[in-house]
Amino acid sequence: MRSDASTMPSKTTPKTPAKRSAEEISAIMRKVHGKDTTPELALRRALWARGLRYRVNATDLPGKPDIVIPSARLALFVDGDFWHGNQFRKRKLNALEEQFPETATKTYWLTKIRRNMTRDAIHTSVLLSQGWIVLRFWESQLRTDLEGCVSMVERVVEHDTADVASSLASRLPQRTVAEFFAGIGLMRLGLERQGWHVAFANDIDQRKEAMYTAHFHDAKPHFLLGDVHALAIGAIPDVTLATASFPCTDLSLAGARGGIHVRESSAFWGFTHALEELGERRPPLVLLENVTGFLTSHRGADFHVAMQELNRLGYSVDAFILDAARFVPQSRQRLFLIGVQDALYDDNPASPLPVPLVSDVRPRALAEYMLAHQDTIHWRARPLPSMPVSSGKLTDILEDLPPDHPMWWSAERATYLLSQMSPAHRAVAERMIAGEEWSYGTVFRRMRAGRSMAELRTDGIAGCLRTPKGGSAKQILFKAGHSEYHARLLTPREAARLMGAEDYILPDSLDSAYFGFGDAVCVPVIEWITTHYLNPLVNELIRGKPLGRLTKAL
Repeated sequence: MRSDASTMPSKTTPKTPAKRSAEEISAIMRKVHGKDTTPELALRRALWARGLRYRVNATDLPGKPDIVIPSARLALFVDGDFWHGNQFRKRKLNALEEQFPETATKTYWLTKIRRNMTRDAIHTSVLLSQGWIVLRFWESQLRTDLEGCVSMVERVVEHDTADVASSLASRLPQRTVAEFFAGIGLMRLGLERQGWHVAFANDIDQRKEAMYTAHFHDAKPHFLLGDVHALAIGAIPDVTLATASFPCTDLSLAGARGGIHVRESSAFWGFTHALEELGERRPPLVLLENVTGFLTSHRGADFHVAMQELNRLGYSVDAFILDAARFVPQSRQRLFLIGVQDALYDDNPASPLPVPLVSDVRPRALAEYMLAHQDTIHWRARPLPSMPVSSGKLTDILEDLPPDHPMWWSAERATYLLSQMSPAHRAVAERMIAGEEWSYGTVFRRMRAGRSMAELRTDGIAGCLRTPKGGSAKQILFKAGHSEYHARLLTPREAARLMGAEDYILPDSLDSAYFGFGDAVCVPVIEWITTHYLNPLVNELIRGKPLGRLTKAL
């Protein structure tokens, strides 16, 4: 067990404190009282008084449970709030980062605590797989409700009881994923970098499947090619999380906006049908991603009916908007939705939304929508930190191609591009050309008043990558300076870098690369969601309830 610890200031402060090495810090932390703490001793005495016999500090079991009751195959953990990632919630902060000042040791503590959180999930999952029942209590929970915790242990030992929440929560520490609309697997990349594991993937597109299986060599057993509407439910394993980056074609401002009930975007209903058919095997958590136009499609009616459908399936929902430009040099706003099964909580229905709700990740339009629909949508909004501030620029992701590389356009083609610019954009391009250093911008061709216009962007951020279909143009790099100008398409490697997938295995076809990366999620955005939402959520929900294969209802 790891307990809360505080460092008291010394009476005399040295003028220049020496910076401790990692070895010195480790030596100090090993001396911190890690077992026989006051809350743990109180729990032991209370269990003993109820006639429950146990052994302590079971070093032969994964995670070294603090208390083990062998007759019930019950492993108990008493987790310090500080060491295991609950202190920021007790202090009503938005994220673990806010718990620590901006000091040289901040990264050390964040890494250490998040490593503990990961180990807790792994050890709990292994114990469950070995047939143990697992109960994890926060020290703060024991301090405020020792009697309730002891009674819970008694019910497990005497009656072999369980409830729906315990059954669902038992899948949480596995941190496994069913990846619907998997595309080329960038959702998987982001989740796996933060400790999750994909057990199932599905997509309808053969080109995307080819890219996915080329990059993920273990994909063949679990990647199922086919229409989401026709999936065999038995092929979908029991998982913690289902993800769905369903098609945006009919929701995007750049599309016809037919809505969620037509053509490609109606695949949402194939996803929810699969969830419904899973029944008791329905994942505890779902994560959906789409364009921000989803919020306003048919004046918000499409978003409303989708949220109500998730509610009907037992999920309270949360929504937030993240822009990839805060992580990589690409403008790419996306709407994310997270659903959590209500049965995991004791406060069903969820508490009212906090006011004010407007924040960096919930802009006014979204916050106002959520607040205006509290009576018809079951929300469960989680406090979230602000997005990071990225210092990355377009030049950071560019490949240094020689002047004679075939990707560069001919002088005639580059001149034609320049001629397609409006006077305002052409003036910017001319200033770039006259510059004494090379400068870079990106260009999209768009139809304006019946004409194809080249629109130049020079703020150091690329435009949103798109798929080369449905009239969407490919993004062009414009390089100018020294009285010269040149143009070419972005390379597949540059597209991969703009999506945070630097080392992705690229296909041979240029169009396949554009198609795959343009229809995907930004990897560091998914990592941020996993770090600040999914992992802390799992960390909270695996505590305070028995996990394991229990049989009777309370």
